[in-house]
Amino acid sequence: MTLTLDQAQGIIRDCLKPRKDKGLKPLTVAVLDSGGFLLALAREDGTSNLRPEIAQGKARGAISMGLGSRALYERAKAEPFFIQAMNALSGGSLVPVAGGVLIKQEGAILGAVGITGDTSDNDEACAIAAIKKAGFTADGG
Repeated sequence: MTLTLDQAQGIIRDCLKPRKDKGLKPLTVAVLDSGGFLLALAREDGTSNLRPEIAQGKARGAISMGLGSRALYERAKAEPFFIQAMNALSGGSLVPVAGGVLIKQEGAILGAVGITGDTSDNDEACAIAAIKKAGFTADGG
């Protein structure tokens, strides 16, 4: 199965709803397919100009390493040189902090959500809720 544009856009909409309900800061959300290519991106009013790259970096790191970005963060603390090397190999596009959540179905990685704007924990919670609402398994690491 592949992740569709409609599914990606639905996940973005469902990331933004809890943000509004909880009064969190404006978010930027990127959804990448299993190859790490951008399917959809939304940047709410009031977000800073680097947020699209951060969101994609969180998702790209998760796709590239097959781990949610929370696990990448933990690995960066334990093995900083390894994560630095992976970031160099990826042209500096890997962002190893919570908020890069794998989208899975029956164990297969379909894509990832990268989300940024509030705390990493809140970002990740919005992504996990949206992925689950879409009927997929969320893996934040």
